[in-house]
Amino acid sequence: MSEELKPTAVNQDQPKQTWFSSWFDTPYYHILYKDRNYREAQVFMDNLTHYLNLPEKANVLDLACGKGRHSIYLNQLGFNVLGADLSENSIEEASKNTNDSLHFKVHDMRQPFEEKYDAIFNLFTSFGYFENEEDNLTTLKAIKESLSEYGFAVIDFMNVTQVLNTLVPEETKTVDGIDFQLKRYLKDGHIYKDIIFSDKGQDFHYTEKVKALTLQDFETMMEEAGIYLLDIFGDYKLKKFYKNESERLIMIFK
Repeated sequence: MSEELKPTAVNQDQPKQTWFSSWFDTPYYHILYKDRNYREAQVFMDNLTHYLNLPEKANVLDLACGKGRHSIYLNQLGFNVLGADLSENSIEEASKNTNDSLHFKVHDMRQPFEEKYDAIFNLFTSFGYFENEEDNLTTLKAIKESLSEYGFAVIDFMNVTQVLNTLVPEETKTVDGIDFQLKRYLKDGHIYKDIIFSDKGQDFHYTEKVKALTLQDFETMMEEAGIYLLDIFGDYKLKKFYKNESERLIMIFK
């Protein structure tokens, strides 16, 4: 499954943690995913902001921004950017990069913002991890409500059909001397990834989980939310979406 996946995760060998102190706030999350292609992500944002023809100094919301790497790049492109994430740890780290046109705040994406934005980006499969599935619809409504009159929103999600067609059930990935045993599977309409490893004499077991939402699922929710789906792309170069082949499901709406 997509290596940039960022859903709810828990360490199953320890007491249940809060959402924002779980897997992707541990140093091991960043070790495992250290080889991500951030240049490709920057090209994606170049293409996206050009396609949307955003005005100079447009107000942009990076929703589920993590530690803010992409918020920082969007700011470097000349936009006024707010990066928002539920993780207090991530926002604390991201806030070290704050300037007059770049800010960060802890925020639950199910809640709309008072300020309205010219563009809202929800990037790299940062959607579909709520325990209550109604919260996915609630989030879409909150995004719509947070857009300015002429604003656009973008959700960049994995293409579930392609992910399942190419799913590697088990593999071991060694990074920085740590052997991460990865197990991937579909269960109850969710794609799971079990992450098992040992370090410094301690055993760890985390699980990532994301709802296997298809384009049809999004279209159904968007219709209910009163959202107009403007365009669909299948990769970061904004090429046409093909259900069985495209790497991504990129939806532009308002």
